[in-house]
Amino acid sequence: MNRVVVAGVGMLPFVKPGAAAPYNEMGAEAIRLALKDANLSYEHVGQAYAGWVYGDSTAGQAALYKVGLSGIPVVNVNNNCSTGSTALFLARQAVESGIVDCALAFGFEQMAPGALSTLFNDRPGPLDDFLEVANEAFEGAETVPMALRLFGGAGYEYQQRYGARSETFAKVREKASHHARHNERAIFRTPLSVEDVLQSPTMFLNLTRHQCCPPSSGAAAAILCSEQFARKHGLDARIVIAGQAMTTDRPSTFAERSLIKAVGADMTKEAAQLVYEQAGIGPDDVDVIELHDCFTTNEVITYEGLGLCAEGAAEKFIWDGDNTYGGKVVTNPSGGLLSKGHPLGATGLGQCAELVWQLRGTAGVRQVEGARIGLQHNLGLGGACVVTLYERKE
Repeated sequence: MNRVVVAGVGMLPFVKPGAAAPYNEMGAEAIRLALKDANLSYEHVGQAYAGWVYGDSTAGQAALYKVGLSGIPVVNVNNNCSTGSTALFLARQAVESGIVDCALAFGFEQMAPGALSTLFNDRPGPLDDFLEVANEAFEGAETVPMALRLFGGAGYEYQQRYGARSETFAKVREKASHHARHNERAIFRTPLSVEDVLQSPTMFLNLTRHQCCPPSSGAAAAILCSEQFARKHGLDARIVIAGQAMTTDRPSTFAERSLIKAVGADMTKEAAQLVYEQAGIGPDDVDVIELHDCFTTNEVITYEGLGLCAEGAAEKFIWDGDNTYGGKVVTNPSGGLLSKGHPLGATGLGQCAELVWQLRGTAGVRQVEGARIGLQHNLGLGGACVVTLYERKE
């Protein structure tokens, strides 16, 4: 099996819906940035994996064709919010197995304003079983947007189970905002206090508006290749994928009627364990993390799923400052989805780009000093969770 190198990454600034170029132009530009970063021409790419959620079939080709028409296989991927990382997962498999020497993963999203909604209401929805858990738990939940219903309910359940204060979730948003002020690609760069977060309008249960990621548009891309290919073409081969796993739901997601389980806590835990075993390390070895903070509640739950702290201990982990600079592990130095934005198809590849920059030591003011191992967590309801571990080789 080939060791897989991340030779180049590209990412456009994420912006509010309506402020971006069309999806095909964004996707093409992200690909060009990744190729330039790798110092490689498009003709070397053997396969491409395109991630997007809201669009028509073969939208990936529409973006890639603006870069070149080389006749290579193009696979379009849709796995809800984990779409970008699913494209990365497939590209990594193609290179690792030796099917191709060089593969492209890219993702884009041209989103509309407002909460995520179901587009096809004349058939069963893929999240119906998940939403049923929330509808059983809270009277009138059917009127609440689906993602807010699930993640808001999961956070409320966490509070009831472990006694976590609302201020703890707001503290996560405060941290994200302070990290994002140094990220020129983030939508929201104004620092917020815990009080600012709690005083913003209530959306559902204990979640306020500042604790929800904004709909956004954007694109990102990554060039993956084998070490042999990198050496042959004189590419930067320092950043490698040391472990990667994608998991989907098991019976536990529904059996306990727990919203924490329904939003993927077990998928996260299983994927993380697989990756740690593959890489031969543990969570204490990780220097920097980009995790799926679509809501503050999910970041809190994910700390425990990734093994960063014991079950029920996330509140102490947060207030001890172990999730930021000077603590145990810097979490979402980019500002995360909460500040950077969440264009679904691009999110996972945007996380990849941030971690590559961190491990190269080129992240500027937000650089995590001495970062050598980075962990990425990207979650999609319905469901799929992709966890990827990157390592810098000297």
